[in-house]
Amino acid sequence: MSDELSRIDQARPSVVAKRKGMWGVTDTGDTTGFGDLEEVFVVAPPASRPYGGWFDEVVDIIIELGQADGLDVVEKVSVENDQLVIFVPREHLVDVARYLRDDQDLRFELCLGVSAVHYPHDKGRELHAYFPFFSITHNRMIALEVTCPEDDPHMPSICSVYPGDDWSEREAFDLMGIIFDGHPGLTRSAMPDDWVGHPQRKDYPLGGVPVEFKGAVIPPPDARREYN
Repeated sequence: MSDELSRIDQARPSVVAKRKGMWGVTDTGDTTGFGDLEEVFVVAPPASRPYGGWFDEVVDIIIELGQADGLDVVEKVSVENDQLVIFVPREHLVDVARYLRDDQDLRFELCLGVSAVHYPHDKGRELHAYFPFFSITHNRMIALEVTCPEDDPHMPSICSVYPGDDWSEREAFDLMGIIFDGHPGLTRSAMPDDWVGHPQRKDYPLGGVPVEFKGAVIPPPDARREYN
């Protein structure tokens, strides 16, 4: 019975964040009118075999290639909304990217960039990077997900394997603060070079920056009208 309960518990989604209000504002008045809105954010649980269709074949190939190099390259496999997502340790990201590109049975020729997400409550894994890949040869799409902690926000760049990821990694660095080691030119892409902080992190302060429009100044959030 204990093994069965453990299996059921592992199959439950992991809660990584809870938020109240439109933007999770807690230190100033909520001016959105959605102050009572409550949301729970979860990460998909590990999937159980068979994953379905060609998913099992792809996962097995990646595991076998990693084992041939003496590497344990798969942390978790999830299947949600018919999307295969493979969680990979950050130190093996470049190895797995190379497997996806070069193996004749995989042939994921395109990396469609990287998206970054900040989960402040996912301790030790606060920063998530999501890399989607597409195989023109096989007409398939998968994704790799890699995590790193806020106090060590490093993961390797995959530009040496997929040069087109250059700009996306710069954007993830600029707005979320993930440092892609080995990137050929990791500079900000949207914010000024001397900007302090990373605006899309959940702990980035809202407002507080004077904004002028034709001579008008927008008051800070705590001075605006409250609708609650």
